[in-house]
Amino acid sequence: MFFARIFTLYPDYFPGPLNRGLYGKAIENKIWDMETVNIRDYATDKHKTVDDTPYGGGRGMLIKPDILASALDNKINSNEKIYYLSPKGIMFNQKLAKEISKEKTINLICGHFEGIDQRVIDSRNIVELSIGDFILSGGETAVFVFMDAILRLIPGVIGNNNSIEDETFENGLLEYPQYTKPQIWEKKGIPDVLLSGDHAKIKDWRLTQSEAITRDRRPDLWQKYKKN
Repeated sequence: MFFARIFTLYPDYFPGPLNRGLYGKAIENKIWDMETVNIRDYATDKHKTVDDTPYGGGRGMLIKPDILASALDNKINSNEKIYYLSPKGIMFNQKLAKEISKEKTINLICGHFEGIDQRVIDSRNIVELSIGDFILSGGETAVFVFMDAILRLIPGVIGNNNSIEDETFENGLLEYPQYTKPQIWEKKGIPDVLLSGDHAKIKDWRLTQSEAITRDRRPDLWQKYKKN
């Protein structure tokens, strides 16, 4: 069973969409499960303070290292991976999603304010990951995106695993255009090759389309693809 432990200041956010549809059924079937840990429960003062001002000045607040470390140390085993969703982290991609989906247990930290004290990151070997070049109001939203990408790769969650193999990024390319019935819609048809029944030609057409779309929209991916 795949298990995710989420450290957050807002445990009521979870499981949210992670308990719906295929993911909800997968929980019922004991394919995966999750636990939320309220970081604030580990604050020691009567006001349950979890943040303080940064040394050296600057705007915003930071989650205190002693509070967060206490939460982590009370819940995590020594061999478990810890990920912190952060704008300055390594860019999260499909390759990383596949690697992480093979773990038995993962731990996720939802950041808030201006982030967390660097000493916790260093001392607990926390891996920082980013879901994109933009800023969110809190790490919970990023965790939903992260978990969505991971869970669908776990065997048994999605019924037809073959459907995953042709998706965007699986071969280093963006996905080709897709069409369904009706054959004519608003006087627009579909490419003739898709009606030909010639699977070799259809495969070639799809590859050509994927290459053209990737070259036009994602030059960075196109350069990587050409090198392979």
